[in-house]
Amino acid sequence: MTLRRTGLLLLVSALVWASSARAQTPADKFFDSSGVRIRYVDEGRGEPVILIHGFASSLDANWGRTKVIETLAKDFRVVALDVRGHGQSGKPHDVASYGLAVVEDVTRLMDHLGIAKAHIVGYSMGGAITGKFVTLHPERAITAVFGASLPRLSWIPGAERESITLAESLEQGHGMRPMILRLAPPNEPKPSDEVIEQESRAILGPNDTLALAALQRGNQQQSVTLGEVRALRMPLLAVIGSADPIKAGVDLFKTIKPDLTVVVIDGATHTGTRGAAGRREFAAAVHDFIAAHRSTPSM
Repeated sequence: MTLRRTGLLLLVSALVWASSARAQTPADKFFDSSGVRIRYVDEGRGEPVILIHGFASSLDANWGRTKVIETLAKDFRVVALDVRGHGQSGKPHDVASYGLAVVEDVTRLMDHLGIAKAHIVGYSMGGAITGKFVTLHPERAITAVFGASLPRLSWIPGAERESITLAESLEQGHGMRPMILRLAPPNEPKPSDEVIEQESRAILGPNDTLALAALQRGNQQQSVTLGEVRALRMPLLAVIGSADPIKAGVDLFKTIKPDLTVVVIDGATHTGTRGAAGRREFAAAVHDFIAAHRSTPSM
């Protein structure tokens, strides 16, 4: 067995573990968000931070296993949710249950907890949700953090097609292949068909394929315009891996919003064992940015 094949198999094993393991996260809580049961956790004290995970992930895999919740909860009140269609939240199959409804789950969760304003942190898909949330409800965001992501800018060519292609692949039983290839490090060999199949099975194992497909088909409703992005006045941070293909989009985002703070994690990828969310630099960057932009001075 070659070193490359061994490394890829280890990556698949890590994905299986990450998707199924219940990390050391706080006790589960649930609330009804306009008819869909949403799971969340609430940990720590201080200014509230809302965490929104990535596609086909969960609050455990994205934030618990990576110790982001643990790091932030030392100084802040951290609320993380399983986005509808994921984890232990409801998983409707109709497209109408996603799109803006995913964004408004964040609003309703804040209302449920009596949180008027919070720091909003999203990773990958969660960053797109964050982008739409802060353009719709800027008065409710103290800061916005885009982990391995940027707002779903309507001017980026091919963005809608990517969502439809992935939805069709999921619906037709072809799995996560389009997304795995799209998020592979740009300057490294592409994964083999065998590895793509193994990764796809590992990612989809705990997930509802039709719910994920419906969510992808609703992505267009989360798009934002250049004008809406330029109008944002809260402090913005993007944390991205140097080996993440999304970095090109973050670089373009910076040209639109020159006041955007960008932290690049050397060698970090979008997902897998080298994913940015699992690097301690990620949690540190988010923590320090939020701490520097508290709405009230720390005691």
